[in-house]
Amino acid sequence: MAQEQKKTTIVLFSGDYDKAMAAYIIANGAAAYDHEVTIFHTFWGLNALRKENPPALKKGRLEAMFGKMMPRGADKLGLSNMQFGGMGPKMIKQVMKKHNALSLPQLIEMAAEQDVKMIACTMTMDLLGLQQEELLDGIEYAGVAAYLGDAEDGNVNLFI
Repeated sequence: MAQEQKKTTIVLFSGDYDKAMAAYIIANGAAAYDHEVTIFHTFWGLNALRKENPPALKKGRLEAMFGKMMPRGADKLGLSNMQFGGMGPKMIKQVMKKHNALSLPQLIEMAAEQDVKMIACTMTMDLLGLQQEELLDGIEYAGVAAYLGDAEDGNVNLFI
């Protein structure tokens, strides 16, 4: 009898660089151990999926304001602690480079290569005025029911 594949699900709620890195390090590790992995990006976690240079889109005033206030892309996220007026993220990235650690954009790319299912929460996208064209290519779009379907059979379920 074949062993059932283990499943790991992660809700990425945070838009902090270090927390998003933790989510993607865990996701890549689980995928390397042959887990079926899902990362459900909701609220500020969606910023990790934003393109740095999205196409110009027609938006309402409120949606345009949200778009300008939120970081564009994984490399623009701030730290959860030790922000130091923007110096914290630069310092941590410098230390990571010195130790040959992968950056968050590289971890996201690796996750895609390992078939980690990256889902953008459509309800949150509506609330924040985000459109599919602003997010990375190759991700999925779904609501909470899709995440719950994956999490229901999950061996590991995390909220970050």
